[in-house]
Amino acid sequence: MSCVPRLPVALAAALTIAAGLGVRLLWDGPVSKYAGDALYTVPIYTLVVLARPSVRPWAAALVSAGLSWAIEFAQLGEIPAVLRPVLGSTFNPPDLLWYAVGAAAAWAAHTLWLRQRPVASG
Repeated sequence: MSCVPRLPVALAAALTIAAGLGVRLLWDGPVSKYAGDALYTVPIYTLVVLARPSVRPWAAALVSAGLSWAIEFAQLGEIPAVLRPVLGSTFNPPDLLWYAVGAAAAWAAHTLWLRQRPVASG
């Protein structure tokens, strides 16, 4: 398994955060909410890849979806006020689906990117 260079991963994280904020700023309602939820998982995916560049895409997807789900389930308890802007405060079961959608999209993009990269000989 080849390692992914960190710069494209960091750029993907930044673009995803910008897209998530843009969706929430430009639109209202369930479409923007759930698009934002799906996009919320992608920076977690990129953090996994940054921490372990040789991670397999399916493993990064499972970890990022799992962490997103853990954060969502944590909302069943009390989230400290200072963390609510990042972690949320209200459990919403449909969010679990959209986190999985975001992880699957990141998995697909990562897999496609790895397949298009030339294999180093040596």
